[in-house]
Amino acid sequence: MAILTFDIGGTSVKHGVWNKDQLVKKDSFKTPKTWDEMKEKLTEIKEKTAHDYRVEGIALSSPGAVNQATRQIEGISAVSYLHLFPIYDELEELFDLPIAIENDANCAALAEVWKGSAEKNDNVLFVVVGTGIGGAVIVNKKIHHGAHMFGGEFGCMLLNGEKTFSELATAVNMARRYADQKELSYDDISGKQVFELAEKGDKLAINEVNNFYYFLAKGLYNLAYAFDPEKIIIGGGISSMDGFIERLNREFEELLKRVECNTFHPKLDLCTFRNDANLIGAVYNYLQKSHKGN
Repeated sequence: MAILTFDIGGTSVKHGVWNKDQLVKKDSFKTPKTWDEMKEKLTEIKEKTAHDYRVEGIALSSPGAVNQATRQIEGISAVSYLHLFPIYDELEELFDLPIAIENDANCAALAEVWKGSAEKNDNVLFVVVGTGIGGAVIVNKKIHHGAHMFGGEFGCMLLNGEKTFSELATAVNMARRYADQKELSYDDISGKQVFELAEKGDKLAINEVNNFYYFLAKGLYNLAYAFDPEKIIIGGGISSMDGFIERLNREFEELLKRVECNTFHPKLDLCTFRNDANLIGAVYNYLQKSHKGN
């Protein structure tokens, strides 16, 4: 028995087949512009897959806040037609199979606690550092959604006056601060370039990189002492940068020296899965919902 898994994104929809404990038949298509076109593509993939595999169910990773009680996707996202209608009912009728849907960041986190960096842990935080900061709260290997479906929206946390975690601790906003001071267009400089300039001795870049690590460590410190997880997993593009986790740990040590409440140094780790994380996590969510998960 196989599980067909989809990861719906703003520009493309990835898909694959979970069979014999591995992800196979990976491919993608451009995100359709309408819900009817999306259903046509999903049906096409399902029919093709059924030629080679006995599909038992459908697992989906989606943007937005997936409300399991109302069986709708709430909030907003780049794929606006997914929201605020009985999507579960329509997909169950479309596929004539059991389905499970979960938010994309939550799926990435589930992949890590199932078969990734937090495989041996039950209670972890997954922090995605991208354009903004998001993530997931995992309790007993399950997603903690929160009363208002905002579990894991770490980027909204205020860190410095009225500045949020997302504003202060992403490479994107670090580059924008550098651009503002240099009177450059935001398109003229990237986070990667600011890191490279800092390595070459650019004083402004060095200052902005220092600020990036300081506020990232500060935000993670707050999360660590609020949730006391076994581990904090860092995802997003920054996680693949050479020396990133070592520098972050050093910044943490310096921060702990300056505060009285420094009982423990949170265990920080990098995510294992990258492009496949949402697909794999969607499968684990399906298995949990069908009571087949470990």
